[in-house]
Amino acid sequence: MHYTITHTTRFVYQSPIAESVMEVRMQPRSEGFQWCQHFELHTTPRVSVLAYRDGSDNAVHHFNIPGRHRELVVTARSTVDMQQAPAVPDALSVEAWQTIDQLEQTGEFWDYRHQSRFAVFTPRIHALASTLDVDRTSDPLTVLNRVTAGIYERFEYLPKTTNVDSAIDEAFDAGGGVCQDFAHIMIALVRTTGIPCRYVSGYLPRDAGRHDRSEPAATHAWVEAWLPELGWTGFDPTNGGLARDRHVRVAIGRDYSDVPPTRGVFKGEASSELQVAVEVRQTDSTPAPTVLGEPVWAVREIAAPPTRPDRQQQEQMQQ
Repeated sequence: MHYTITHTTRFVYQSPIAESVMEVRMQPRSEGFQWCQHFELHTTPRVSVLAYRDGSDNAVHHFNIPGRHRELVVTARSTVDMQQAPAVPDALSVEAWQTIDQLEQTGEFWDYRHQSRFAVFTPRIHALASTLDVDRTSDPLTVLNRVTAGIYERFEYLPKTTNVDSAIDEAFDAGGGVCQDFAHIMIALVRTTGIPCRYVSGYLPRDAGRHDRSEPAATHAWVEAWLPELGWTGFDPTNGGLARDRHVRVAIGRDYSDVPPTRGVFKGEASSELQVAVEVRQTDSTPAPTVLGEPVWAVREIAAPPTRPDRQQQEQMQQ
């Protein structure tokens, strides 16, 4: 399955600003059963774009616009090949907790087992954990499935109720929120058990046959938990199930603060308006790059993997 993704972000400033410095996380990851075949980044005004890999191996593009401007447009276009992911069992053995506990002795995945900026162990998190029986009486996979379903059932999908930097309890106050809120709630719940859990930003293609709780022109967020024998496994609490072949992964981190699509500063005294448009299309084959009207200043042609990885290879790449 191939997907083409166009992600456009427009910043409109009330008055001209003197300089913009920005970093962008919009290039889909290439690992496991997902492969980013082509990536290109366009900016208006046009600038040279540099790139690096952060500590979680996310692709980060960054640039500086020194001249005066009243608008900044960043457009990323990707082509991603999604292969069928391996089946996930209904449960694991209860002894899997012992393997998870060994991580504490080695320090592995430390950042994904403790509180972070938006995944905080508040009293409401502890109360919800008690309500959902988030404990070790069941095996880890059963607990994760229970948390995923519990968040889906207890919280409404309410766009514009919270912001990307909202505290975790704001969704409790509103009785709902959006994908970022549900991901943070699940991460906090899961980490209280000791299971490593991380935030995933990406895209969820619209499917007329499914009743996805997501905005058609927005990014999506879900979580991945590390499990013995399975490695990093995706769960989508917004939609109450596993994150599988339609979930296009872009960046991973402790929570949203590690992986915003754009992050930057500018010089000047002006208010700004943010406009975001995301379009994801399913295609049968790899399409040719599209000329967007501005020169392509950052292009990545990625060679296809030599062979489809098996489960063991996938776990090694994800770790």
